[in-house]
Amino acid sequence: MAIPLTADRLVAALRAEGCTVREVAGWRSNNRNHRGAWGPVHGVQIHHTVTNPGDDVVSLIFRGHSALPGPLATGCITKNGVVHLTANGRANHAGGGDGRVLQAVIDESYGDRPPAPQEHDGSPGAVDGNARFYGWECENKGDGKDPWPRVQYDAIVRATAAICRAHGWGPKSAIGHLEWSDWKVDPRGFDMKDFRTAVAERLEHEPGWNPGEEDDMPTPAEFAKAVLTLDGVISVPGAPATNPTWTLSSVQTEILKRIDMVRATEAAQTAAITKLASLVGSGVDTAQVVAAVQQAIADAVVKVSVEVIDGSQEG
Repeated sequence: MAIPLTADRLVAALRAEGCTVREVAGWRSNNRNHRGAWGPVHGVQIHHTVTNPGDDVVSLIFRGHSALPGPLATGCITKNGVVHLTANGRANHAGGGDGRVLQAVIDESYGDRPPAPQEHDGSPGAVDGNARFYGWECENKGDGKDPWPRVQYDAIVRATAAICRAHGWGPKSAIGHLEWSDWKVDPRGFDMKDFRTAVAERLEHEPGWNPGEEDDMPTPAEFAKAVLTLDGVISVPGAPATNPTWTLSSVQTEILKRIDMVRATEAAQTAAITKLASLVGSGVDTAQVVAAVQQAIADAVVKVSVEVIDGSQEG
């Protein structure tokens, strides 16, 4: 059994997940709780609005229309990726649906998809979904052709993951309206199986995770492989006049050659300084002097590499 999130907890969860949230004036007291229970809650349902460009879709979800009073969902997610909060409590979005689906969502026991619904609003075996599900109405014509902008789809995934995370649910607590009622077809234009996969990936990371953040810096092995496989031609400082440009793999070879030269010099200098320290007398800390030389050599190695790389970029 899950107690519905308070308005403050819902806002905090959405923002932590990276959603752009707009609190529509009056949303915190806008609900249908006087018409029936709100909770316990068990999942999130995804819908499309069946609206056209230029429609005041947020007001529609907040107020409803002549045939169905509002609010029509917990929030409206517009094509620009903004999550407009429109209700705090029960909303007219899910209607009646299949109790077997509800149980599968509660148990998170199904495979790729919950059992096919065999009930709808008003059918003899239907159960009340408005009491059990948060709802996202997502701006779209619903004709299967109207595109879902990436920023909007990402916002729907984030908003759904935010609620699931707050309740400790997995991705199978998110279903489409078409998976709840055999009368419904929404959301059209993306597959709920793929959607749940995206929610699952987000739940595997910390709130607010952005794909690609962890992969920006290549590993040394990846860098070496990239250098050896690229065919770019670049300028290198100190290159002979007869060979003013080198391939990237040649740059790597040059860096390694110069480092080897520095290391050979380090070995010779270290031996010489050790011998010198022994001749000067016991008042000299040999280990300290050698360590200082080795640090200077290490700094020189870095400097050599940077000089080669910076010089290659100038060309």
